[in-house]
Amino acid sequence: MTWWEAALLGLIQGITEFLPVSSSGHLVLVQHLLGLEIDSITFEVFVHFGTVLSIATVYRVRILEIVRGVWEGVHRPGRIVGQYRGNGDFRFAIFILLSMIPGGVLYILFREPLEAAFSAPHITAGMLLVTGALLLLTRIRPRPEGNISEWKALVTGVAQGLAMIPGISRSGATICAALYQNVRPAQAVAFSFLMSVPVITGATGIEAIRIAQAGDITNLLPILLGTLVAYASGVWAIRTVIHFVQRGNLAWFAWYCFLVGGLGLWWWL
Repeated sequence: MTWWEAALLGLIQGITEFLPVSSSGHLVLVQHLLGLEIDSITFEVFVHFGTVLSIATVYRVRILEIVRGVWEGVHRPGRIVGQYRGNGDFRFAIFILLSMIPGGVLYILFREPLEAAFSAPHITAGMLLVTGALLLLTRIRPRPEGNISEWKALVTGVAQGLAMIPGISRSGATICAALYQNVRPAQAVAFSFLMSVPVITGATGIEAIRIAQAGDITNLLPILLGTLVAYASGVWAIRTVIHFVQRGNLAWFAWYCFLVGGLGLWWWL
């Protein structure tokens, strides 16, 4: 991987991870268009970590509140039930844990076909059309006013699991799932981004251990460059999405997904 390829793919990842247009889908399509031969799993895991740092930067205050809430909830085990009922930050952390369950089950059951989909650009293009439809349907819930709950967290977790298919936007699917369930926009965006932190951080850690054990560091510097670019562009993208969701304009991204998905199907079919 050259430096410019790493920077380009890092930029695409950082922007599209949070804009609801599918980062994995764009990485697949760009790699096929440019003929890049890249270890997509290793590179994608590390640039995803760059986007986790973006979340930590934008939501640093909220993350500290959640950490304090978790500490208050677990350092006195006998009071966990009471903390769950009365401590909103601790309860929010439990919702994040619940949201991880569906994705883990889906990955265990369908790991091979999910990984194979990354080499099928026509599938990616088709899934971008699905993402566009999800975004367009947010118009059926123009002014949601509710809060996240146990059931809503699980349903949003299912959406996150389905977003393992390239072309299905993780941020788009999870924000839409929350909005459909009448979760107010600010909380829907925050939950969508924060629920990805433990999953991506864990995947990055596992991949880092594998690379260290294999001694595979030949392409590490371009990967680090891509990660840095993904971080910087991710900060911008998060703030952009917050702006659009709070104003009920998320459906605008649907037309972009329809355009790219349609062109992709025309090109590869």
